[in-house]
Amino acid sequence: MKKDLETTRLVLHPLTVPEVERLVAGTPVDDACWAAGYPSHGDVAGGRRFLDTCANDGDPGAFGNYEIRRRTDGRAIGGLGFHGAPDASGAVTIGYGLAPEARGHGYATEALRELLRFAREAGVTCVRGDTARDNVASQYVMTAVGMQLTKEDPDLKHYAISWPEPTPTR
Repeated sequence: MKKDLETTRLVLHPLTVPEVERLVAGTPVDDACWAAGYPSHGDVAGGRRFLDTCANDGDPGAFGNYEIRRRTDGRAIGGLGFHGAPDASGAVTIGYGLAPEARGHGYATEALRELLRFAREAGVTCVRGDTARDNVASQYVMTAVGMQLTKEDPDLKHYAISWPEPTPTR
């Protein structure tokens, strides 16, 4: 069973298939559980990718989508997660986003830092992410958690953080 990841101010709740189906349909459990602007287009696209992965390859377990919830009121303020399980080299790709009311409070940095901690402890060797060239806030978040700019193209800036491969235990 997937378990919540917790930070000082947030709960990163791993979403189940029925929860993602509701998210994609835009149907909250109740009106108070989602912040205005959540889910965003990016959350819905990530949800569809998760559902496709589950249908084609099976549930990626802890390497799926998470809902970012404030601990103070339980309200979902955004989403983040993996684009799937680690590849053969141990690398994963991540994405994240916040509802407009939640921006500017350090929540994205706090959530991404926790997701990176989890990935490293799970044996991931590299985490990659990208952002639009004009999304300075997202670039700041990735830099703040230790990700480095690795390349740029006309539309995106690409970031990554790598750790040495785990030492085999005998």
